[in-house]
Amino acid sequence: MNHLEKLAAIRGLMKEQGIDGYIIPSSDPHISEYLPERYKCIAWVSGFTGSAGTLAITQDFAGLWTDSRYFVQANEQLAGTGFELVKLKVQGSAEYADWMAEKLPAGATVAFDGNLASLQVAQAVQQTLEPLGIRVNGQVDLLSPLWTDRPSLPLAPAYLLEEEITGQSTASKLEAVRKALQKNRAEYHLVSSLDDLAWLFNVRGQDVPCNPVVLGFALISGSKATLFIEPSKLNEAAVSSLAQSGVEVRRYEDLFSAIDSLTDTTILIDPKRTCFAVYDRIPDTVKIIEKLNPSTALKAIKNNTEIAHTRQTMINDGVAMTKFFKWLEENVASGSLTELSIADKLRGFREAQEGFVDVSFNTIAGYLEHGALPHYSATEKSSSTLESRGLLLVDSGGQYKTGTTDITRVISLGHITQEEKEDYTIVLKGTIEGSQAIFPVGTRGYQIDAITRRPIWKTLRNYGHGTGHGVGFFLNVHEGPHTFNPSNIDVAVDPGTITSIEPGLYRVGKHGIRIENLVLTKRLESSEFGDFLNFETLTVCYIATDLIEKSLLDQSHTDWLNQYNQWVYTQISPRLTEEEKVWLAEKCKAI
Repeated sequence: MNHLEKLAAIRGLMKEQGIDGYIIPSSDPHISEYLPERYKCIAWVSGFTGSAGTLAITQDFAGLWTDSRYFVQANEQLAGTGFELVKLKVQGSAEYADWMAEKLPAGATVAFDGNLASLQVAQAVQQTLEPLGIRVNGQVDLLSPLWTDRPSLPLAPAYLLEEEITGQSTASKLEAVRKALQKNRAEYHLVSSLDDLAWLFNVRGQDVPCNPVVLGFALISGSKATLFIEPSKLNEAAVSSLAQSGVEVRRYEDLFSAIDSLTDTTILIDPKRTCFAVYDRIPDTVKIIEKLNPSTALKAIKNNTEIAHTRQTMINDGVAMTKFFKWLEENVASGSLTELSIADKLRGFREAQEGFVDVSFNTIAGYLEHGALPHYSATEKSSSTLESRGLLLVDSGGQYKTGTTDITRVISLGHITQEEKEDYTIVLKGTIEGSQAIFPVGTRGYQIDAITRRPIWKTLRNYGHGTGHGVGFFLNVHEGPHTFNPSNIDVAVDPGTITSIEPGLYRVGKHGIRIENLVLTKRLESSEFGDFLNFETLTVCYIATDLIEKSLLDQSHTDWLNQYNQWVYTQISPRLTEEEKVWLAEKCKAI
């Protein structure tokens, strides 16, 4: 079936079952950002491959609600599918529910598959529609009957990480979670999110592209921990090791029977990271406490072992980036390089580094106007050929057994305009302002976001995405709960967290700029006014200086940049050939 036929078939099933509106979120039973093939439902139905969006279908309209990162991509991919782009006003909000509230009459029925919707999303839909007399049913799967060749769940092996890598044992992590349960007066805790699961049990896998996680659930009480996972994924030694940490291993599908057996107790679940189908199975006699997973906050604070490994990993990744940019500069004039081919080449340079496992997300190589699409993903059809002119944006990262990287750089391929130089310099000032920030304990992410944007706002420029996201340790490249964005007014910027600083500037149809480093929050010192924090920049890769309009920089910006690039050379040069050292020394020369 093509996309028009799939849409017609879904509407046929809706009519048969008395469903007036059907919602398809971009998610899975673990509320993952990146999905196993089996759960790429939006791509199968509509052709849209972005990582964030929701389809809403009625008999006379079908729309994809997504945010500004994907507007251009969605317009291209939805052409001829029967679906239209609906532009979200607020990223991540359930505006499709508001639309259905306007379009559907009292007595109508809206449905979704509870395996694909978080409890938070389900509650937003219910709270919007049910007061209007619109029935909401979260137990309807219309895709499985139509998706006859739907991929099975992945069966790749999983493995345990040594404590020398993680710096903390599973038993110790479970003890910390149990202390949080006691504090919240909960007897049980259900973990659905795969990054939390991976951190808790020091387990890694290959079930989700780019994220080294394994499909599973966990049920934790004061005396017992059960990991629900496909049994073939773990060898006997791993199962035995988990048992020594007090962890029982059961089949993945046994979770629901375990939930059914709960009675007259209290369970803590995270409404953002638990699917509605799991929530709906919790017996009525069980009191539910809705709070952030304790492990989410615990894993965000990196221990000394993780920090030490990450620093070394950043050097390894910086070596790969240096070799890549040198190769790119020397070969762009050939006319044979494309956005896709350079992404493959960059992966090759990373693969040569110790401990490399995978990329941490699909490389965003955006040449000229493609750089203005923050989450651009080149395809065989869209992939541009590089020429010796204009700007190239490369946003990429690696998964190593000793850490996760995420870095964005913009380079000149030649014949740069004054507008491009000014835009680049202003974004660079934002990156530097954020990196230099000194702030009191308790500072929230929105405040770091504003500090970073200040020099960009001053020129009446802006960007539509957040300034920074948390990054896991050999885990998801996007990690909560901390972010640097305007909406984060609740989560403090705590010592030990690793976060990106990545301001940008995008001129549609022309070019895009984003300069991204990862930073570690550290204690600075105390004064009579309290305790203060600052950032240690972790990313080790030169920032191009040939794009800078120096008259726009203050002396403090120039000093920071010169010191940073000199530090990069000191860190990386011992790992380079003599020819590569000469090349990098030129790139790192003080301005």
